[in-house]
Amino acid sequence: MKAKAKAPRARATAKKTTMATPARGSALGAGYAQFLATVKDRVRAAQLKAALAANSELVLLYWDLGSEILRREKDEGWGAKVVELLARDLKAEFPDMQGFSPRNLRYMKDFAAAWPAGQILQQLVAKLPWGHHTVLLTKVEHQDQRLFYVRSAIENGWSRSVLSLHIERQLHRRKGAATTNFKRTLPAPQSDLAEQALKDPYVFDFLTLRADAHEREVENALVEHVRDFLLELGVGFAFVGNQVRLDVGEQEFFVDLLFYHLRLSCFVVVELKNTAFKPEYAGQLNFYLSAVDSQLKRPADSPTIGLLLCKGRDRVVAEYALRDINKPIGVAQWQSQLVASLPKELQASLPTIEQLEAELVKEK
Repeated sequence: MKAKAKAPRARATAKKTTMATPARGSALGAGYAQFLATVKDRVRAAQLKAALAANSELVLLYWDLGSEILRREKDEGWGAKVVELLARDLKAEFPDMQGFSPRNLRYMKDFAAAWPAGQILQQLVAKLPWGHHTVLLTKVEHQDQRLFYVRSAIENGWSRSVLSLHIERQLHRRKGAATTNFKRTLPAPQSDLAEQALKDPYVFDFLTLRADAHEREVENALVEHVRDFLLELGVGFAFVGNQVRLDVGEQEFFVDLLFYHLRLSCFVVVELKNTAFKPEYAGQLNFYLSAVDSQLKRPADSPTIGLLLCKGRDRVVAEYALRDINKPIGVAQWQSQLVASLPKELQASLPTIEQLEAELVKEK
């Protein structure tokens, strides 16, 4: 009985909406009524395809609608108010759908303008959720950069928040920018993959460090925030440990950070330096790579890769230092948030806790 009572009200509402449409769209002429009817048919057709559960159908529908609005604005002289009108009419016809707000319709126009029809739209762009596209439209200006983030997000399965984070950190400028000797020390397929796995600089903005923080403090902070650290390193890195001991001869040596890269099938030794790059750092890391290859590397593993993270780097000096080293090494810079530490003379002038407590007692 309740279902039968609801049906007439739903039909009455739909009928009322249909009657009101020509009055609101009369200023645009008969072309708008026909356009609105076409849009409704397209929405219904998309709903039939798994009720828009297939993300690509939804994204392509939004692209198609955005393209139509742009075309009719150009060919028929429709003004900006058509977006508000279309949003009201579509919301009345499809009250359960959340994607037809004026703001989202404007995103659809921008989306259609940003991605001309073609293979890229079908094969790549339609694979990302709509929320990712709104982030790209808002935060990335150039199409080649958008394409970089589309491919990266699909390949790495980034969430919307992770995509935003990488855009804010300008990953497109940093990826593959480390100074390396990979093309000479690794076979062709792996050298390209390894080069793309590194970046420069590495941004550890999840850390708050003093400018004079010691290397071990930086290392401990990275281990403490290992999840964020792995996110910045990129997909494929698995954390093995820090201060990993290597016994060579009668001596003990300790690797700052040891990872295993799942895609490259190799260990990655990361050495942290809180100074600018020095040539001797490359020799030290080369020694560690030899030890890891000898003691930890399995027959099926690829050669171990080294990454020197320094507070600064002269690219030419780094290139010279790596030129005659036969182990694969990359040199990159790292950055973090810095907190100002008080100068000693200022610290001496500040009252102690005991002095403050004494003052409080006097006031009472």
